Amino acid sequence: MSTAVITPIRPALSSRQAAMRPSPVVPPRPAVSSKQPSGRLRLTRRGRVVFTSLAAAPLVAVAAWLGVNALPAVATSSASSVVFEYATIESGQSLWQLATSVAPDADPRDVIADLMRLNQLDTSTVSPGQRIAIPAQYSGN
Repeated sequence: MSTAVITPIRPALSSRQAAMRPSPVVPPRPAVSSKQPSGRLRLTRRGRVVFTSLAAAPLVAVAAWLGVNALPAVATSSASSVVFEYATIESGQSLWQLATSVAPDADPRDVIADLMRLNQLDTSTVSPGQRIAIPAQYSGN
């Protein structure tokens, strides 16, 4: 293995000689950056999200307010003129049996769906003595 020795080109100066040697002159730097500021505002991704949210919040609030108050409900004191025929459920009777007796020519599933919608029933279960309104399209039978 060989060892390389690097010798300095200039001889080392003593501390006294180094103190007497003049230092290189460095021009002073300007205190203000030499870059011209651009007129454009630079935002990070988070800044853009916050700015967009702040800009969109009033628009969303106005849209929600208009959606709620756009078409107010009108209540009248007059009674509804729609009259329904009613069927009373007997012991052991189901909506399927009621549907086939009310509309024998129609599909019982469609009739049951109309009966449930009109009477606001959550399930097809009925109890004896319950009055069920018959839709107008099936009441003529």
